[in-house]
Amino acid sequence: MEITATFQKKYTQIEDINKATCTLRATGVGNEELALVGNKLSQVVKIIGDKVTLQVFSGTEGIFTDSEVVFLGKAPTMKVSEDLAGRFFNAMGDPIDGGPSIDGEVREIGGPSVNPVRRLQPNKLIATGIAGIDLNNTLVAGQKIPFFADPDQPYNEVMANVAMRAKADKIILGGMGLTNDDYLYFKSVFQNQGALDRIISFVNTTQNPPVERLLIPDMALTAAEYFAVDKNESVLVLLTDMTLFADALSIVSNRMDQIPSKDSMPGSLYSDLARIYEKAVQFPNGGSITIIAVTTLSEGDITHAIPDNTGYITEGQLFLRKDSEIGKVIVDPFRSLSRLKQLVIGKQTREDHPQVMNAAVRLYADAANARTKLENGFDLTDYDSRTLAFAKEYSNELLAIDVNVVVETMLNKAWELFSRHFQKEELGLKQELIDKYWK
Repeated sequence: MEITATFQKKYTQIEDINKATCTLRATGVGNEELALVGNKLSQVVKIIGDKVTLQVFSGTEGIFTDSEVVFLGKAPTMKVSEDLAGRFFNAMGDPIDGGPSIDGEVREIGGPSVNPVRRLQPNKLIATGIAGIDLNNTLVAGQKIPFFADPDQPYNEVMANVAMRAKADKIILGGMGLTNDDYLYFKSVFQNQGALDRIISFVNTTQNPPVERLLIPDMALTAAEYFAVDKNESVLVLLTDMTLFADALSIVSNRMDQIPSKDSMPGSLYSDLARIYEKAVQFPNGGSITIIAVTTLSEGDITHAIPDNTGYITEGQLFLRKDSEIGKVIVDPFRSLSRLKQLVIGKQTREDHPQVMNAAVRLYADAANARTKLENGFDLTDYDSRTLAFAKEYSNELLAIDVNVVVETMLNKAWELFSRHFQKEELGLKQELIDKYWK
């Protein structure tokens, strides 16, 4: 982050200091303006009259009431250029990969979302190679969608796989609260797959101050806007973990003595999340920003304020769960949903895609009913037994997150499973599709 600027105002009387913020009296400063508090980078987060509250990104340890506060007269900025590709940066935009600093155009981060009149209805398929997504919950360029997952599930592995497989010009990773192992995992995967030339990473680890996580999405999305707007490229932004981002919001909010809302989250949570997710856009000239974010669940609670607000903002969700039948993590077809998939399936994918998708999920639901009958001691019909056999193979060969095939192969595999376990009449598919694709 560029912080050199003409010093406008200096103060040395801090009235209040706590873990994440400090307060002093100052005039002529603006909201979101940067400041140095005892050489620690800070940002204005609250102004009431001449009383200014600063959020200190690295924490207030070592700051005293007589520490010098210097207001820099500008909001946070970063430099953008083609040289961002293949690099790893911290929350301040400084390189952490041993490479040189970036030379480029200075741009303010955290700007407004795109004017609706400049948006195009999303209509371009983004293939990830993960069958549980591409077959049942197809993604569209310009979409915003979260992964909902328990903390012990391999969601970062899934995100790395999406980064490797997705057909996008640039992939931008925003990592918040990553363990050092997760950071090294992402770095190793990107390097070993030879994909660094199209990947940019902004990383905050557990060793960094939690408040710095608040900068990561804005850094990632400012870089995304450069490539999508200036270069007309398709950009996929991966944010993990938005729950830790919201926790950082809560830290600052509590330190500012704001009254918490549901689940101890700040009352501004909805707008704070929407400000990020609404950066997803398809431009008429071809550039696009697609956002896939991880939201970890607390004890599987989908009603917690973070996933609850996220669900209102985004266009569906991808739900990860472990399938006990096959011992693998799958993309749950019942709890996952892409609200924009109908814009591309059967249009940019094969004609049978919508019908095959619906038939497979219906048969999977029949298997769930059969399993309930079995668990309650009822006899199974022949059809019940066949649906259970189908569901196990469907989970293993199409829903598991380790399946990496193109959409046409997914559809062919579904037809193969249909013919292995059912009669044509049991599928409820159009006759012309059966005549063309039945194995």
